[in-house]
Amino acid sequence: MKQINRKRVFLAACISLVVTSMTFAIRAGILDQLGLQFDLSDTELGYINGIAFFGFPIATLVGGLLYNLIGPKKLMMIAFFSHIIGLVMTIYAGGFWTLLISTFFIGFANGSVEAACNPMIADMFTRNRTAMLSKFHVWFPGGIVIGALVSKFMTDWGMGWQSQIAVMLIPTLIYGFMFFREALPANEHMETDTRLNIKALSDPLFLFIIVCMTLTAISEFGPQQWVERILGNSGAQPMLVLAMVTGIMALGRYFGGFLVHRLNPIGVLLMSAIVTTVAVYSMSIAEGGMIYAAAILFALGVCYFWPTMIGFTSEYIPKTGALGMSLVGGAGMLSTAIWQPVIGSWLDGARQAAMDGGMAQEVAELAAGKATLGKMMFFPLTVAVLFGILFLFFRKKLEQRRVPQAHEATEVV
Repeated sequence: MKQINRKRVFLAACISLVVTSMTFAIRAGILDQLGLQFDLSDTELGYINGIAFFGFPIATLVGGLLYNLIGPKKLMMIAFFSHIIGLVMTIYAGGFWTLLISTFFIGFANGSVEAACNPMIADMFTRNRTAMLSKFHVWFPGGIVIGALVSKFMTDWGMGWQSQIAVMLIPTLIYGFMFFREALPANEHMETDTRLNIKALSDPLFLFIIVCMTLTAISEFGPQQWVERILGNSGAQPMLVLAMVTGIMALGRYFGGFLVHRLNPIGVLLMSAIVTTVAVYSMSIAEGGMIYAAAILFALGVCYFWPTMIGFTSEYIPKTGALGMSLVGGAGMLSTAIWQPVIGSWLDGARQAAMDGGMAQEVAELAAGKATLGKMMFFPLTVAVLFGILFLFFRKKLEQRRVPQAHEATEVV
């Protein structure tokens, strides 16, 4: 049997996540170009945004159910070919429907990456799962930084959106080649009986986490995916805001192992929800340079949401196995898919109301962005209440069912 090189496997997983996140950043950066070229409204752009998030949970559901049967390598091959199909179709898209279909393939590829890599990493590093998942998920904001800067650079130089999409084929080919070559680990430290995984989904704590994940995901992705449209007339550079936010998130996740061990996942999630609520409210009232300060606070708030929710599932509800981790991730993206056109309609409605009230176009755009952010604030506020209840009344009881974790320094890979 070929020896497993955990460092190379982890690196390949990180590159695949870079591709996933670049699709988010570059799509956010080209929304205006797509809207102009194909005469699309914000609501239609919301559906195109949303279909990527809708393809994601379908992939995590299918991947979670099949993980024990086919393993992570075949799931990563599905991700690779879906990325290739989706990116090439997007480059040659001719309008709303072709953009919708191609974006679905990209979303399905992104979900397949999560369905394969999260349980694979949890199995390889079972004694520090949340810390290593945080280190893996460094490359989601890290890839958004790369994508945001690439998008801004190419747009400033007059390069079309097709070229920006084509750039993503490079890391896609790299991770595909690496996964073709490497042997991947078999499940050794997770529940591999799919029937028991399904049975464990009825645990009330799992249902609680699913609900919370729908709120933490839209708290993170709502402002990020609409940064260009919401902040375009605020006096700030939207793609620089996105790059700054995600850069801070990447650093926070890389060095987050100590914080997770110090506060435990429940405390981290409560703290994150409180900070995010304050940050989104601040963004809704800030202008000019103050938007950058609010954005830094936002980055610190949402930084730990995604990996800690996945890690929480693997540590506190281990019997759900790969399926549970995949479904939690899928619930987050499904929520984001559902809310994308709603957010688009909030912008359309607020803009029209402002213009009907006599505001000029640019002023109306700014007012619409602020009003939409004000509504988004209630997502993390609800999460703060829910995790506050969990932290105050159930934390000690939950620690008794947690998978034992090593408290030494996070393993270097």
